[in-house]
Amino acid sequence: MTEQIRELERYVCSLYWTKEQLPRHIYKRADQAFEAGDEQRDRIDNCESLEERRQAMKQAFIKSIGGLPAIDAPLNAVVVNTVVAEGYTVEKIVFESRPKEYVTGNMYLPAQRAEVSPAILFLSGHSLEAKHDSTYHEVCLRMVQAGFIVFAVDPIGQGERMTLLHDEEGREVWGTAEHQRLGVQCLALGQSVARYFIHDAMRAVDYLESRPDVDHTRIGVTGNSGGGTQTAMMMVCDERIAAAAPATFIMNRQQYMHAGGVQDAEQVWPGLSGLGFDHEDLLLAFAPKPLLVCAVKYDFFPIEATRRTVQRCCRFWEMLGYGKRLRLAEDDSVHKYTDMLAIEAADFFAEHLLGRNEAERNLYRNEMKRSKLAPLAAEQLKCTANGQANREYADARTVSDAFTVHAARLAVTRASAENEGAAREWLQRTVLADRERCELNARFVQLPSRDGLCIRYALWWSQPEVMNSGYLFSSGEHAEVADGHGCSTPITIALWPGGTANLEWQWSWIQSMCASGRTVLVLNVSAVGPHEPCLLYGRSNDRFFGMLHKFTDELIWLGDSLAALRTYDVLRAADFAASLFNNSGGQIELYAKGLFRVYAELAAELDARLHQVSLSADGNSPSIALSDWLAQGIVDDRDVMSVIIPGILQYYDVQIDQL
Repeated sequence: MTEQIRELERYVCSLYWTKEQLPRHIYKRADQAFEAGDEQRDRIDNCESLEERRQAMKQAFIKSIGGLPAIDAPLNAVVVNTVVAEGYTVEKIVFESRPKEYVTGNMYLPAQRAEVSPAILFLSGHSLEAKHDSTYHEVCLRMVQAGFIVFAVDPIGQGERMTLLHDEEGREVWGTAEHQRLGVQCLALGQSVARYFIHDAMRAVDYLESRPDVDHTRIGVTGNSGGGTQTAMMMVCDERIAAAAPATFIMNRQQYMHAGGVQDAEQVWPGLSGLGFDHEDLLLAFAPKPLLVCAVKYDFFPIEATRRTVQRCCRFWEMLGYGKRLRLAEDDSVHKYTDMLAIEAADFFAEHLLGRNEAERNLYRNEMKRSKLAPLAAEQLKCTANGQANREYADARTVSDAFTVHAARLAVTRASAENEGAAREWLQRTVLADRERCELNARFVQLPSRDGLCIRYALWWSQPEVMNSGYLFSSGEHAEVADGHGCSTPITIALWPGGTANLEWQWSWIQSMCASGRTVLVLNVSAVGPHEPCLLYGRSNDRFFGMLHKFTDELIWLGDSLAALRTYDVLRAADFAASLFNNSGGQIELYAKGLFRVYAELAAELDARLHQVSLSADGNSPSIALSDWLAQGIVDDRDVMSVIIPGILQYYDVQIDQL
């Protein structure tokens, strides 16, 4: 019998090839949004309309990330140690970005410098060692060699700022893995983890401004990859930045969507693509300040996309009378802040922040090509004795702690009488907006019976170009269900990870329900079962940075989510069940397992026919509130991205199963 069940799990209907339907649907919507954004920017033809766009995009960006944390807490900065090297000194600094959230940084001071000097904030990319990564250390030294004070700080989840989460195998989680877990927590609150990255960088600028040896009017910022992201976000959010050099990040989102993979959580800004936003808006937000875009030709960010964005933005600087301030520097390399780009950035900052003329800069460029400052070992750059701020300071707080506090506040708000109407309105808008209702036009395929059960495979349209499906199971005593017409048999719609490709673990339940006189529809919502898309770079589709993660991110960029789309699929499955079995209200029951309970509970809120939602929790899979589960730190990342709706905890705290 087991092999017969597995045959059912492997079945693929030849009526329609559905694996590519969801990506086509998402990419079509996104392409339309990108084209609309290009048209909006093309209409900018004077300084006034450019300034309107600048301000509109800045406000939209800050709103999309949930606003910025308060910036009024004391920094409590401490120089914990100083290392003297040949030609420079490094002060090892710890400050509080938010109360008890410790940021570790290195302040590079050139041996030869003015009493008050310009400074460069260096923001690290996705490297385990972050500020004390050997490549980043040497980039900082190039800036020091050019005569700048440089402040390099560790971002969240890297260097000495790991939150010390662990995955299901007990391994320490850092970098993109930690960022994604924190990002999911923030999304559930209606925020983006980007707000904390930006805030940390802004507080680093606050620290630079607190120092008497730094010229507050001449602060630049640079970084590559994730540091390029942070640099670009600072270009939008912090007017104090006088010049910027984002490296290996600036691109065109439409080209990257079709050519690339999944970006990190702080690089996804909810709803902005739906507003016509693209990387051109990051650049024009900084106009007409000096801006050097650094890129490499063999990056996973398409070099064609970078060139396109810079080329299209040149006219904005020209419009404002500063056409020479926007430049593009390229190197022949894979994804990296290369030494050549470091020299280019140092020269660029020397021109615009030190005021050096071309002859002076040529002397410095030639000197940098001939020699380098001697680097320090990574251990000499660490600010803590044991290598981690969260271990060093017993009172240390994290972004996860901030999530717990914020989630508790939202629990109080949700309990208020005023929230009920607002919650339903939000859910209707979130699930139903941007959906095009269409005819179901169902198809059926009769399959051989299994274990005394009559089985039909059915397909129907949830939206134009988006097809769902499922198995209809009924017992031999109710074989008339197979005809599909005029039957009053009550139906249970079953939802779980894998859908019809994951039957064996629920086979006994299916049998018992059919024996009780019910028909079971095992539902394949979008991208589940036979609709599951191809793998992305061999990564499992249901894990972080797999294909479903990519689809979810693209929908979030549009102001949508895969969870909202799948909830709509459940509503359409109810339409299918009602039309097929002539069911009246109360005869359609939902049964859901695991994280897929999110879709069932939200659909039941919107459709009175689905008021009977089976509680699937048992002793082996206890039920837990979504907020409590998120607070545990997401040890298991399966299906997580596909059940998160941005802002859900503002209105609903649904139950899930811990499988």
